[in-house]
Amino acid sequence: MTENVENLVLEHLWAIRATQAEHSEALASIRLELSAMGQQLGALTTSVYSGKSELDSLRRRVERIERRLELTDASH
Repeated sequence: MTENVENLVLEHLWAIRATQAEHSEALASIRLELSAMGQQLGALTTSVYSGKSELDSLRRRVERIERRLELTDASH
């Protein structure tokens, strides 16, 4: 009887170990995906700020052109 109980306990421990291994693999995959998402977010942020900088530059150029051509409103 004791041998059967020991075998049963070992079988449960092996099943737990297998499940743990599956969870470890899933966690590693999730970490990899999260890292990739972080890199993509960083690239998007850089792109947004780059576009904002270009827009600000264009805005300054248009304002300068308007001033030189005296096209600005009196309220500016």
